[in-house]
Amino acid sequence: MDKRLKEYIRAGGTLGSLAKLPKGRKASAPFPCDPAKVYAKQVDALALRLRRIGAGDVVIGISGGLDSALALLVAVGAYRKLGLPLSGIHAYTMPGFGTTSRTKSNAELLCEGLGLKIETISIAKSVHQHLKDIGHDGKTADVTYENAQARMRTMILMDKANMLGGIVLGTGDMSEIALGWCTYNGDHMSMFGVNSGVPKTIVRKVCKWWAEESRQGSGVRGQESGVRSQKSRGRGMAAKALLDIVATPVSPELVKGQVTEDKIGPYELHDFFIWNFCRNGLERKALYDAAAKRYGDKYGLDVIGRTLDTFLWRIVSQAFKRNCAPDGVRVFSFDFSRESWWIPSDLPTGIL
Repeated sequence: MDKRLKEYIRAGGTLGSLAKLPKGRKASAPFPCDPAKVYAKQVDALALRLRRIGAGDVVIGISGGLDSALALLVAVGAYRKLGLPLSGIHAYTMPGFGTTSRTKSNAELLCEGLGLKIETISIAKSVHQHLKDIGHDGKTADVTYENAQARMRTMILMDKANMLGGIVLGTGDMSEIALGWCTYNGDHMSMFGVNSGVPKTIVRKVCKWWAEESRQGSGVRGQESGVRSQKSRGRGMAAKALLDIVATPVSPELVKGQVTEDKIGPYELHDFFIWNFCRNGLERKALYDAAAKRYGDKYGLDVIGRTLDTFLWRIVSQAFKRNCAPDGVRVFSFDFSRESWWIPSDLPTGIL
């Protein structure tokens, strides 16, 4: 056992779920699922939450990316399930320093196709003023420059929810939560995270499934009456926008030209590591060997090794974000809630 880990345990530290990881399991394909069932679980969970708290309004930031698109689809599904008017879904696009015309346009087209209004609130002026107020030059694209944008967006959504008497829907997915790929007290925070139990690769699958079901005119299973009541033009518009969102490289768009997977590695690998580390209990060597066998030809051993190092470092070092995250939806056999899978925030990094 690592010397630092022994000292940590002697000082009263705990390993959390690491101490209860299953032994002897082999690597398996990550997150096997039917996209329709994933979507249905998300819809049911949000509908239950809205019934319990008596909320008739939800607030959601729409970026034109995968996560917010799925969260919006889930909101529409929950409102139809509850028989609530879609006017209770309040969508906002908040362009900042790195927002592209492609994502902004897709956000608007998706909402229009779903029959929803979307309001644009630019954050550029307010973020520039905030950076000036705290003594930042407002030009250097450092972590403060990026995080200020995420926190400004969250403040807008929270205040809008207060004005409406509603709740903010979180859009962050399971992969981002595992890696801490979010801004603490920014997009990290909401009143309910509808994607928190769905990893990035499955978010993409569900969005693609939803688009194809709607484009074919058959309607999304379980919501046929609601979908058929829309004009075919609107349904086609939403499906077209959604398919382009699926094809858009993942990016927080806090700086122009950002591509998340260029920074942290492919989400396909991260989701494989999440599943086989948190569910199957594989350690570093076994994770690397299994990923090399499964993805070696596609990504190469160097990318697999770097991505694994990133995963193991971030899942420990970013635990503090997961340990104070909002409520969310459990879709698979585990999630990152305190009751399911967790590790302490003060666990020494680099021991895995």
